Amino acid sequence: MKGLPRRDWLALAALNAFVAIAMGAFAAHGISDPKAAEWLRTGAQYAFWHTMATFASAAFMGMGAPRARFAPAFFLTGSVIFAGSLYAMAFGAPRWLGAVTPIGGVLFLCGWAWLALSARDLDRTDRR
Repeated sequence: MKGLPRRDWLALAALNAFVAIAMGAFAAHGISDPKAAEWLRTGAQYAFWHTMATFASAAFMGMGAPRARFAPAFFLTGSVIFAGSLYAMAFGAPRWLGAVTPIGGVLFLCGWAWLALSARDLDRTDRR
């Protein structure tokens, strides 16, 4: 099973960062409801952190950790679910949508665990 090429993950990560920055700016300057602004800020922070995690995954791949190619799928899918559900609620979606937000959080955790596992590939002298 192959993951997407690094260039595709990096392009998706850059788009994720774009949306995160836009939502963070809107939370700061374009919305008056404090709860909605909090949801936007939280979603933007987690999305941006996991954009950086995707960049770290690409660095791991470049340093010889091929298993790291799967971590971005967890990070970016987690961003869509976690941040996306918060963004949607901030813009008026029903609050029950918040029940799916933790699924994104679990995907973040899976991505970090996978990246930690991938780190074991680095600096190996027994390469095959």
